Amino acid sequence: MYIEVIIVGIIILFVFIYRQNTGNNSYKFIARTVGNTYEKFSPYSFRVVREKAKELGQEYTARQYTIQVVIFGVTAAFVSYLYFYSILWSLIYAAAAIAFIPYLAYMRCKKAYSEFIFEQIQIYTTNVIMEYNTQQSFVKSLEGVRDSGVLEEPLLSDVKEMIQMAYDSGTIDDAVRFMNEKYDYYVVKNMHQLFIQITREGSKDSGEALEGMQMDIDMLVESVYRDRIDRTTFYKQFITFGIMLYFLVLLVQLLIGSDGYLTILGKWYVVLLLHCVILINTFFLLSGIKFYHEDVGAE
Repeated sequence: MYIEVIIVGIIILFVFIYRQNTGNNSYKFIARTVGNTYEKFSPYSFRVVREKAKELGQEYTARQYTIQVVIFGVTAAFVSYLYFYSILWSLIYAAAAIAFIPYLAYMRCKKAYSEFIFEQIQIYTTNVIMEYNTQQSFVKSLEGVRDSGVLEEPLLSDVKEMIQMAYDSGTIDDAVRFMNEKYDYYVVKNMHQLFIQITREGSKDSGEALEGMQMDIDMLVESVYRDRIDRTTFYKQFITFGIMLYFLVLLVQLLIGSDGYLTILGKWYVVLLLHCVILINTFFLLSGIKFYHEDVGAE
């Protein structure tokens, strides 16, 4: 009975959408609905990183989100049906899987944003050191980097703020503290500390220290990009393994037979155990996804 009701409901929904939006308009209607839903319920932090991801060309289109909704929903419904042979539980798990899509979108955009910020930090530190070799002044070096056009927002505005703070206070201490708190990278803090020492003690024999600082930056960048390659390789293997764990229930059914499996499904504690298997495996997968997308360029 459940199947007939669902089929009729799908047909009615399809007819309604088709009547209201013919041809390509049907797709546009669905895409617009999905997009509006994301805008309404997404957190502020997601909107911030999403805008930057759009600028970088790494944000999904409405069509890609729609396809993702279909894939997640169908896959979750199919897997849960293998566990419980219940249309009701299939619908519940399909809805739960779709509900995680905004979180996954946020993690993906956050990764793109983190990679962008790290690249900007690399550009900032490298160019300040290069400018200092010519200007012999930290503030003048900041002005040179600001005017060079190599920085983008939000780092460009922060460098402008540093320059203003330095001129207002007459020292670089407040400006350095501001930047260190906003960008928690040891390469940033070490470079700023080096320039504080040079400013207070004089620039004599600073060339060797700056050259060493530049080598540290190059080594950091190399290690971060190597880490990205290793993470990507591990992530693909991890996702494949995690998805395969869901289908271990098929092995159980092969061992005890379909009739035997349906018999044990009648026991509440078996059903509870199966729910725990799905939830634990899902937590396992989400933890790996979170690890892959977070702390890009962190030290």
